[in-house]
Amino acid sequence: MDALDQQLLALLRADARASVATLAARLKVARGTVSNRIARLEDQGVITGYTVRLRPDHMPDEIVAWMSITVEGNRTREVVAMLLGEPGVTGLFDTNGRWDLLAELRAVSLNELANVLERVRLIKGIGTTETSIHLQSYKLA
Repeated sequence: MDALDQQLLALLRADARASVATLAARLKVARGTVSNRIARLEDQGVITGYTVRLRPDHMPDEIVAWMSITVEGNRTREVVAMLLGEPGVTGLFDTNGRWDLLAELRAVSLNELANVLERVRLIKGIGTTETSIHLQSYKLA
């Protein structure tokens, strides 16, 4: 990937619905260049999909939690693949220190969250977990 690809990805991260014409104008290149690069990035698996980001307070009754996870042995790839297939996991992050992974969990009820926790804990290769429920957010000035 070159600098133009990086700039294109940055624009798409900010607004995945931006038209090819808008992207081309912002990058000061031809629309065909943008279309070809997007197609290439999709074919290479760099762009794996497009999504919608919701305002954090849009679903006020939704329960958000973070699960810190240790992985047993050399099973990180296997565990990550299983976690990415779990519908209750909405974010997954590799970390250092005491925990190997940090998973963001979302559920509409405590009962549903308990079901997500149970399914995750049954994944082979997961050792210790610790879950914290999000109570309130503070915005830095």
